[in-house]
Amino acid sequence: MENSQKDKVDCIQCVYFAVTWEPKAPRACKFFGFKTAQMPSRSVMQSSGAPCEAFQQKKKKMDMER
Repeated sequence: MENSQKDKVDCIQCVYFAVTWEPKAPRACKFFGFKTAQMPSRSVMQSSGAPCEAFQQKKKKMDMER
């Protein structure tokens, strides 16, 4: 992944992204095990100073049907 792409990780496309029922923390990262109000990749960047390295692209439905 290029450096510019790493800075803009799309959590929604990641296998570890989850939606919670908690209004104050509606997003979660299953890899790191936390819930947050913002996108998990942003929380990772703010806390570590580095882009998320755990990102794994979800398989598309078309790929799964084959």
